[in-house]
Amino acid sequence: MYQLHRLPNGIRLIHKQSASEVAHCGLAINVGSRDEDPSEQGLAHFIEHIIFKGTHKRKTHHILSRMENVGGDMNAYTTKEDTCIHASFLPMHYDRWFELVADILCNSTFPEKEIQKEKEVIIDEINSYKDNPAEQIFDDFDEMVFPGHALGRNILGKPSTIKKFEKKHVDAFIKRTYLPQEMVISSVSKLPHTKVFALAEKHFGAFVSEGKGVERIPFAHYTPSIKTIKRRNHQAHCVMGGLAYAANHSKKTALTLLTNLLGGPGLNSRLNMAVREKHGFCYHIESNYQPFTDSGIFSIYFGTSGSGVEKTLSLVNKELMRTRTEKLGSLQLRRAKDQLLGQISISLESNLSEMLSMGKSLMMFNNVDSLNEIHQRIEKVSSADILDVANEVLDTEKFSQLIFMPR
Repeated sequence: MYQLHRLPNGIRLIHKQSASEVAHCGLAINVGSRDEDPSEQGLAHFIEHIIFKGTHKRKTHHILSRMENVGGDMNAYTTKEDTCIHASFLPMHYDRWFELVADILCNSTFPEKEIQKEKEVIIDEINSYKDNPAEQIFDDFDEMVFPGHALGRNILGKPSTIKKFEKKHVDAFIKRTYLPQEMVISSVSKLPHTKVFALAEKHFGAFVSEGKGVERIPFAHYTPSIKTIKRRNHQAHCVMGGLAYAANHSKKTALTLLTNLLGGPGLNSRLNMAVREKHGFCYHIESNYQPFTDSGIFSIYFGTSGSGVEKTLSLVNKELMRTRTEKLGSLQLRRAKDQLLGQISISLESNLSEMLSMGKSLMMFNNVDSLNEIHQRIEKVSSADILDVANEVLDTEKFSQLIFMPR
């Protein structure tokens, strides 16, 4: 299903051949905001912006127009643990795409004028998040769960650190972290893997780096905390949760299944049925599980009126207690598995989503499971496993809680 290859410099390649007339290809780099020093907060994301602002042979508009001129769609993102540049285009333009990305990767000049301009753009981006409490509350909650640790720092950074960024800081960070052995090129298209791999080697085979990488320090000494902040919102926003399993933990699949059952995207999730459908206390409620390489975070979010916070919290806690004390029946477990299996299968209908997933999986685990292997892992989860995980992760005595309460 997947074809794998490694270039002599260490860059890993993965390709899946499809019948689609559209190609999707990305470069994923195993570096994110958690790899910054405290004085560099926001630099990984800043580089994701500034890397498109000029090379030795291209100006900004040349870079931004290179794929768009042939109908392509280029994008990029930064997370706490990785950075990705990707595009969708017609398969005939692979050579154009690889040449552009290699030029950006190896020859970016980071003009001082563009650096100053992009600082203002990102500060505006930060301010836009501050205007969206449903987004900002997750960043603030991460900081509560991981205080003083890189995982708790905002990906976008702070205006105070961003204003100090100079070209020398960008150059130093890239030299330290943009290593070929930490890069994955993932691709989905109708082209055979031999063609894609040959083009990748042509453009990326000479890339080298003298950097030594970054040692990620695991988080320790979690202490639950509760905080309520008065804000000029129309609605109250609440996030509650705590530490969860790392990406390679044996119980990750069980927690993924439990999270989906409790507050996944299905309209029949337990929290949605108990809080919205039965009582009408909120418009939106969800549960989330985000695994990292050496830790993880579980959370429940809801928005409601200021007067509805305590009533909603009571219902959520009641549902959590039920989940920790009542083992799923065989029919309930079957439905939960079928729902998750269906959702995963539907998500992989998107070749773009699969391409990004392939790259991230290969980067983190040096392996990509087939859909059948994912199904087999879900099928192995028992009701006893769900109950065990619920009692480990959903213990409200270990939960932190953050509320944005309207004034």
